[in-house]
Amino acid sequence: MKKNNITDVFFDLDHTLWDFEKNSRLTFQDIFEDLKLTSIFETFMQAYVPTNFKYWKLFRNELISKEDLRYHRLKESFDLVNYKVSDELIHSIAIAYIKHLSNQTHLFAGATELLEFLKRDYKLHIITNGFDEVQYKKLDRSGLSPYFSTVTTSEDVNLKKPNPKVFMHALEKANTLANNSVMIGDNLEADIEGASKVGMHAIYFGNENYDGFKTNNLIDIKKFFE
Repeated sequence: MKKNNITDVFFDLDHTLWDFEKNSRLTFQDIFEDLKLTSIFETFMQAYVPTNFKYWKLFRNELISKEDLRYHRLKESFDLVNYKVSDELIHSIAIAYIKHLSNQTHLFAGATELLEFLKRDYKLHIITNGFDEVQYKKLDRSGLSPYFSTVTTSEDVNLKKPNPKVFMHALEKANTLANNSVMIGDNLEADIEGASKVGMHAIYFGNENYDGFKTNNLIDIKKFFE
């Protein structure tokens, strides 16, 4: 049964359906084993997770390029654990990481169940700030592609969420209206505030304070539509 006037549901991909932290960790684990760097793996990951978050925010706000993101998140993480690496090795790791990340297919608990529930009554879509070369592979290899009518990436618009033009492009691509659409995502700024500013409904998948519909369990999202 459809909820009110909602016809279309938009999802973020990383950290919302696709378990980015788990998949990223497994990718680095394989790379570090190949490079015989397992002795620093745990300390590196402790440094990398917040560093990656910081550089993604800079990238999202148009303050650094894709190349800067890929280089500096690694360089700073190695610096933080006091491990000297050459630029050549950093570039090699960056290339290997992008190449192999999409081979990991772990989804958050309840992702498939939620999509099966929603697809009966709604058209489903993706809006992601990730890169085309990786995001489509993630969708395909994790079995998510068949659920989604459209996929909008930041490279489609050459802009990133929360820029309103990204959401407007996605709505136009989906041939729907903001008031008939819901955005589900883990990032309050990029997903929730961005969608709300163009008139979309929003569901926050996370733990920060939020006055609207909020949950850290994907299955609970069903309640919004019941």
